[in-house]
Amino acid sequence: MRLHSDVSMTDTDDGTVLLHQRTGRYWQLNPTGSQVLHRLLAGDTPETVASDLAASYGVDPRRAADDVGAVIRQLRAADLTVAS
Repeated sequence: MRLHSDVSMTDTDDGTVLLHQRTGRYWQLNPTGSQVLHRLLAGDTPETVASDLAASYGVDPRRAADDVGAVIRQLRAADLTVAS
């Protein structure tokens, strides 16, 4: 996964802010969403990210996988990321 060429990313104390420069729309990711995005951009698989989140936060692995999938779908739906 990579950011769309029109998207800028800035990390903050509260997570990550994404700006789609073509549309002028902003998105705010909380710290967990930010962690998911950064790991995916670094080349980790959704399965690895979900497994690590489940272990770190003590949540059901299926729930973590669903949450990671939801982040991916929302980023793609907003045209913020593309598959690499």
